[in-house]
Amino acid sequence: MDFPASLARSRARLYAALISLVAATYPAFAQAPSLPPFLELRVPKPPTIASGEKGSFFAHELHVTNFMADTVTLKQVQVLTRGANQRALLSVSDSALRTSIARPGIAGPVTHPVKIAGGARAVVYLWVQIDPRSAPDTIVHRVTIEQGRSDSARTQQLDGARVPVARQAADIGPPLRGGVWLTANGPSNASGHRRALIPIDGKPSIAQRFAIDYVKVDDKTRRSTGDSLKNANYYAQGVDALAVADGIIVAIKDSIPENIPGIMSRAVPITLETVGGNHVIIDMQDGRYAFYAHLQPGSLRVKVGDRVRRGQVLGLVGNSGNSTEPHLHFHISDGNSPLGSEGMPYGHTSFEIVGHCRTFGSECERQKPTTRNGEQPMENTLVRFPE
Repeated sequence: MDFPASLARSRARLYAALISLVAATYPAFAQAPSLPPFLELRVPKPPTIASGEKGSFFAHELHVTNFMADTVTLKQVQVLTRGANQRALLSVSDSALRTSIARPGIAGPVTHPVKIAGGARAVVYLWVQIDPRSAPDTIVHRVTIEQGRSDSARTQQLDGARVPVARQAADIGPPLRGGVWLTANGPSNASGHRRALIPIDGKPSIAQRFAIDYVKVDDKTRRSTGDSLKNANYYAQGVDALAVADGIIVAIKDSIPENIPGIMSRAVPITLETVGGNHVIIDMQDGRYAFYAHLQPGSLRVKVGDRVRRGQVLGLVGNSGNSTEPHLHFHISDGNSPLGSEGMPYGHTSFEIVGHCRTFGSECERQKPTTRNGEQPMENTLVRFPE
């Protein structure tokens, strides 16, 4: 189709004007861009407020991914409230920041964990103590980065999206009776469970964020008596594992043989199917799932589809799966998958604290029993549940 000559001339003048405009502005843009840092700030699981021996807290992770070609240095991470009276709930920098960071895909110790190369990611583990009377409903994360060499380094800040904070930690009964029980690998910002970021079905998650390995001990904090290579000599062996809430059994695993106690001893190859050993999962019917691992083979007293009541015996504590000795691994998460779900906090209706250990089973001190209500036991605490 032919256009009239006047229309063609008008279009030619318009194109020429546009080309001149781009040519005039592009050099200035290229020399002095004013853009925010090209970082992704992502919180995979919004936090839920819980209570522990030292007060209320919430724990979550901030994934910082560098979408720029140049390396950036993470200088500070802040957790802030929203609104007119914005305040910092947590500020992490220097050595505290370095020890709070993990670097996925980097084997061994990382010399400079705060330096994030182009295309790389840092996971910042955050543990925020709060006053429950002024707990926020929403938080935002502010990161401060440094880019460039020392003589021309540039500091920038970036605020992430708003993140909701939930207030409904699960209220549950005890998973065991009596005690004393050592809360090995229990909740803290540096425990092995806390840092167990595992990709399942293409999605990384931390099902064990608030998990505890319950190890039974005697009055001298010994875990066994006699031959330590026999499961029967451990105080936890054969103890009843109890339903912490009413619910429906949605998964079980049985028939995995027990290990001989020891760091490297495993009766079967460890796979996604066998890692939890003989186990039970309860759907608590509120978006939460209770997971019990490492039970004795043949001891399970429930099957899929059974309705259970709080306090009901599910099976017996043992040493199956990825386990070094008889104990109960317990956690609550948001899905029917031992590892492919996100861990959620909880509070026991009642338990006693009878002591603390500096590390797993060592440098332990007993104390006068103190009753705790609605709290979650923390790492390396000695606790006793109601009989």
